[in-house]
Amino acid sequence: MIVGVCLVSIPFFALFGFARSGAPVSPNQLLSRIIHPTATDTVQISSAAKAALQEATETAVQTAKEARSGDLQAQRLLAREAASAEEANESPAAKAQEAQATSVGNLR
Repeated sequence: MIVGVCLVSIPFFALFGFARSGAPVSPNQLLSRIIHPTATDTVQISSAAKAALQEATETAVQTAKEARSGDLQAQRLLAREAASAEEANESPAAKAQEAQATSVGNLR
């Protein structure tokens, strides 16, 4: 009787009985790795990725502080947010009037 084994989580090198160092692996070691896989990989995050994460997770207070100290990216973000808030707070009548004035100006 053949029993199926899910090979998705088995590292490629383990399928052929070799350790990462290239040394042969015994069948018992291979079976142990299949039954009880261990995660030993580590990840290095680049400084650019760390900076991007910090920018994405900073608070409005931090952004305002950085903008006051001369950070151009923070200044642009605050300007975009202010323009968006101003647009959202405009009354529908004012938006319609502005659109009408723009379209009349385009006809001239």
